Amino acid sequence: MPGAPAVSYARPVDILPAVVGIVVVVLGILVSIALHEVGHMVPAKKFGVRVSEYMVGFGPTLWSRRKGETEYGLKAIPLGGYVRLVGMMPPAPAGTRPRDGFFSRIVADARDASVSEIRPGEEHRAFYQLSTPKKLVVMLGGPVMNLVIAVVLLAVVFLGIGMPAATTTVESVGDDSAAASAGMLPGDEVVSFDGAPVEEWTQLVGMVNDRAGETVEMVVERDGEQVALEVTPTPAERPLTDDQGYAVTDDAGEPVMIDGALLGVTSEVERQPLPVSTVPEAVWLQVSGTAEAIVTLPVRVYDAAYQAFTDEPRSQDSVMSVVGVGRAAVDTAGADDYTVIARVQLMLMLLASLNIALFMFNLIPLLPLDGGHVVNALYEGAKRTVARVRGAERPGPADVARMMPVAYVVFVLLIGVGAVLMVADVVDPVRLF
Repeated sequence: MPGAPAVSYARPVDILPAVVGIVVVVLGILVSIALHEVGHMVPAKKFGVRVSEYMVGFGPTLWSRRKGETEYGLKAIPLGGYVRLVGMMPPAPAGTRPRDGFFSRIVADARDASVSEIRPGEEHRAFYQLSTPKKLVVMLGGPVMNLVIAVVLLAVVFLGIGMPAATTTVESVGDDSAAASAGMLPGDEVVSFDGAPVEEWTQLVGMVNDRAGETVEMVVERDGEQVALEVTPTPAERPLTDDQGYAVTDDAGEPVMIDGALLGVTSEVERQPLPVSTVPEAVWLQVSGTAEAIVTLPVRVYDAAYQAFTDEPRSQDSVMSVVGVGRAAVDTAGADDYTVIARVQLMLMLLASLNIALFMFNLIPLLPLDGGHVVNALYEGAKRTVARVRGAERPGPADVARMMPVAYVVFVLLIGVGAVLMVADVVDPVRLF
């Protein structure tokens, strides 16, 4: 109707990928956190420690149910979780005098809160009573669970779904190309090139590159019969590829070009399972990369903030918050150039990376992270070993409460880093595509 205002309608297909991405990342984070806490809870209960709470999330409780002596629940903010192990900190050593001061009160309050959770007659069930090996099993159980999740996810990606690989079968032939002039057709399977057998597409690419402008015999299999063709590869610049056939890029992300030759054909691509060895290789690659990111975290956080609030583009290897992971999941779900199975793969790899990050991050040797408790257990074990060798009296549990001021400072720093990265991920998120 002339003069009527134009009305636009949002297409459901535009919203669906975002919803799928958000749901996947939230569920992935929740499951990863839940299994992390299971990794702590199961061995703790096995060793007799009373576990009073198992919670996924922080903030107000949305749902909870008590089973036995443990309350299981789900909280409103899916950014973490915890299990409450009774008696994490021993009482003050005999003869300890109360001191004034803010940090001294923090230490005293932490001790009192820990001791108050122990029921009369159950002192032997307190966490601090465990031996050093048992403490290590309990505290490493959570991070190791995240590592196991990552290994399983990567195994599904590489061994189950498989990765796309170029085959020796021709998918398309370009018009006026060297292949078209030679009579090559879609569906032809390349058997040999200049008398040498062709087993992989990357092998054929290398052969063609070395014969620019030369006429060479190439044998293809067509309808069950071998057909000999005379082909003259056209000299041309082409992208440099690695051993897996992926384009090599420079520091700016542009493909590196080299002198070579072209046939003017594309290959059919099919998914093929990779060798089992690729799983530990991928895990090590991500572990080492995450370790480097943790060591350089202050610099990386500064770079992320600087890039977010200046004209400098956000780098793809920038550290991200949970918000950034969610944005990456949305981008993955909405990638139009990828098939459904490819999107699933990218989602699984994203969750695997997240679990590797949780594994490494929790091993930082500072309270309140698991690594801080691991260091404390090792210190306690070392003291007891030295005392046993010297024939001295066995020392009591290490006084973990004295490290609570450090835990508070680390906690505040983590909140600050998380807030900066969340803002950066909203203002200028990492673009995967």
